[in-house]
Amino acid sequence: MHFSIPETESRSGDSGGSAYVAYNIHVNGVLHCRVRYSQLLGLHEQLRKEYGANVLPAFPPKKLFSLTPAEVEQRREQLEKYMQAVRQDPLLGSSETFNSFLRRAQQETQQVPTEEVSLEVLLSNGQKVLVNVLTSDQTEDVLEAVAAKLDLPDDLIGYFSLFLVREKEDGAFSFVRKLQEFELPYVSVTSLRSQEYKIVLRKSYWDSAYDDDVMENRVGLNLLYAQTVSDIERGWILVTKEQHRQLKSLQEKVSKKEFLRLAQTLRHYGYLRFDACVADFPEKDCPVVVSAGNSELSLQLRLPGQQLREGSFRVTRMRCWRVTSSVPLPSGGTSSPGRGRGEVRLELAFEYLMSKDRLQWVTITSPQAIMMSICLQSMVDELMVKKSGGSIRKMLRRRVGGTLRRSDSQQAVKSPPLLESPDASRESMAKLSSKLSAVSLRGIGSPSTDASASDVHGNFAFEGIGDEDL
Repeated sequence: MHFSIPETESRSGDSGGSAYVAYNIHVNGVLHCRVRYSQLLGLHEQLRKEYGANVLPAFPPKKLFSLTPAEVEQRREQLEKYMQAVRQDPLLGSSETFNSFLRRAQQETQQVPTEEVSLEVLLSNGQKVLVNVLTSDQTEDVLEAVAAKLDLPDDLIGYFSLFLVREKEDGAFSFVRKLQEFELPYVSVTSLRSQEYKIVLRKSYWDSAYDDDVMENRVGLNLLYAQTVSDIERGWILVTKEQHRQLKSLQEKVSKKEFLRLAQTLRHYGYLRFDACVADFPEKDCPVVVSAGNSELSLQLRLPGQQLREGSFRVTRMRCWRVTSSVPLPSGGTSSPGRGRGEVRLELAFEYLMSKDRLQWVTITSPQAIMMSICLQSMVDELMVKKSGGSIRKMLRRRVGGTLRRSDSQQAVKSPPLLESPDASRESMAKLSSKLSAVSLRGIGSPSTDASASDVHGNFAFEGIGDEDL
């Protein structure tokens, strides 16, 4: 999750008090909350009490006198690095102290009173689920409310997550981010003030082997089935005409498990597809469609005069990755701190092991770069749990002893309609993997010297690969 403090504001104090500087904290480029230095200092002090000073990153010190504009900008940069470092620390970033601070700040900034409301959550097939929640309910509270409404068992809740999406004109979903424990879903979606933004329930794991756990339950089976049918209809899952015929036959027989077994063998089953974007692979400014799943990033592209091709990048061969943002300067080439900023440009760059002794950088430019990074991290986490012999149930279901608010009226997952005939315009793709060692990729160089180590995500799954993986 990408935290930034791109700007500050001068605000009047309460009851006509003296003015103060407010720091706008953005999550994935969207305003999350507005806080004062004293509030962040209070958070720092509380974390220090709980975890010790040696665990925490450096916090910008107090100043006796009013800050100059240059000092305000310097403090903003220091606070931004501090928040990023805390969030990326496994201990601090998952602490209730840190997350509850951000939830309270979000609610106060958006001036949303605590009250009971109806919140609409969509399933992958567009079915609406209305749940009664509090505006102050955190993400897991809302997820549990949706599970209760659908009668999904407690031990399967962790296999699903809530995602913030933008519904496009054609009805397709553009995934913005996975809702996190530091935010209030009702406030997050309503503060965007657009009917385009929705909350969607979708499975949260990548390895299809975990489908077996979910398919044992009727509701879990129906959710997986509805999601898979929807993904096929969107063209996210790649299906030949013969496979499509077999799937439709299984649908007509209402053989949901057999349908899913066949779907599991298809290319891009369980993948998350992103909007069309640009990459520097295999050449500069190459239009691509990126999908994430099965421990890889897939890039679909069309080279001049050639058929649709696909390049696959395994997460186990990514040494590290980072998300960078840049803001174009307005005409004239200069900008005062926090003013005159244009639209943020996001890039995901990863260092990839092309051959045994050759690492090169690949860059994807996309507004969804942060979501791609989150997908990479969750795939790595899943791989590491599996490698250590741990349980995905334990990884996904962290809270224990929580109480579910069971709904009086439960809602069934509707069975989706039969698959339509395959789109004749969809083409088969040739694999591009064999060309990886031959293409010349534009290197973006090492991280700049002013970037902190927390800007780069090291890949623990990479460190464990052996020659047989190459």
